Amino acid sequence: GDVSDSYFCQHAVDSALKEHGRLDVLVNCAGTIIRADALGTSDEAWHRVMAVNVNGVFFMSKAAVVPMKKQGKGAIINFGSIWGGMGASGVVAYCASKGAVHQITKAMALDHVKDGIRINAVCPGEVNTPMLASERPTPPTPEDLQKLAEETVPMGRLAEPIEIARVVLFLASDAASYMTGSLVTVDAGYTAG
Repeated sequence: GDVSDSYFCQHAVDSALKEHGRLDVLVNCAGTIIRADALGTSDEAWHRVMAVNVNGVFFMSKAAVVPMKKQGKGAIINFGSIWGGMGASGVVAYCASKGAVHQITKAMALDHVKDGIRINAVCPGEVNTPMLASERPTPPTPEDLQKLAEETVPMGRLAEPIEIARVVLFLASDAASYMTGSLVTVDAGYTAG
């Protein structure tokens, strides 16, 4: 489906409710990136990145809040990015979109804290995913990715998806019951200095 379509988002939530009877957790992890500066970013590309990365988070969250509010409990975890807080060269649309996700996370957390809904974001650094490989001009080899990590990441390696998933699982669980509006950075020290 297409998370940039509010009707799809409502249908997805309705389908989950029909199948499971309740909605306890929503993870907004759909995302897209375009590698270009402002002059190299077409209007169409800008709108597509914003539609998926920003509108998708907003529409899915808006639909999920309704049943979570009725239940008096729920957790929403959005995928932000370290680039939403610090910026990066050549990915202006992506950085802007992730900055918006951070603000949606914080604003909605405050709006729905009294409803028992916790809303947080995980903000990964470089993760070994197909998206990381696809954003490069030519497909990188595993050696290329290792070199990238050694040159840019203090721990000298890329995160594996499971390492990010564990943080999402924590945020979804009652172990994070005192957290809302938090942006949890998982970047092997990339933004530490």
